[in-house]
Amino acid sequence: MYLVHARLESNGHAKLPANTLSLVTRSARPDEHLQHAVMHSDGVTGLVLGLFLLAPTLAEAEHAAVALCQRALDENAVLQRFRLVSCGVAMPTSYYELMLQSTTAEYQQDEQ
Repeated sequence: MYLVHARLESNGHAKLPANTLSLVTRSARPDEHLQHAVMHSDGVTGLVLGLFLLAPTLAEAEHAAVALCQRALDENAVLQRFRLVSCGVAMPTSYYELMLQSTTAEYQQDEQ
């Protein structure tokens, strides 16, 4: 399962309607394997839909998320003032930073 973040923008800083998640869920096709959706504002880039999708690969999950979001925006009049800015899996940078620090520390010990 992949968590794909879809970032949305609107003209004039409109807020997403309260029923956005149900609109997105209803727009999902069975072959997109949407399991769950969440919505929040990240405070920096705007509105974010979190889409949990079952897919064999990351690329397929991202492709399904783009198709689903664009369909939901196109088919629902209350969402047509929004546009999809980006859609992808967020990298857990803190995990990789910790791994890098650990590897660097081990390397420095080996050098001594």
